[in-house]
Amino acid sequence: MTDLILLAAVQPTVPDTVRWSWTGSAIIIVASLLILFIAGRTIRYPQVGPKMPLPFPSLFNNPSVGTVLGSVSLGHVVGIGIILGLNNIGVLK
Repeated sequence: MTDLILLAAVQPTVPDTVRWSWTGSAIIIVASLLILFIAGRTIRYPQVGPKMPLPFPSLFNNPSVGTVLGSVSLGHVVGIGIILGLNNIGVLK
C-alpha cells in the first residue's frame, strides 16, 4: 500500500536539467584550481604526506596528495553550485 502512495507522488515527466558542455567543464576546472590555490595557503599542514607532482609546485605552495584531493573535491562541489546557480538565473543553457 505504501509503495502505491509513493508511486503516485512521482512526477510523470523529468524536469529540465543542465546538459554537459565545455562551459561547465571550464567552470569546474577554474573552481578546482582556485580552491587548490587558496587551500595551499590556508590549510594548517598542507605539505604533510607524499608530495603531489605538479608543474608549478611553488604556485600552489607544494601541496601533498591529501591537500590536492581535498581541494579538488571541494572545487567540484563549488563548481557544481556555480553551474546550477548560473543555470537557474538563465546564464547557462
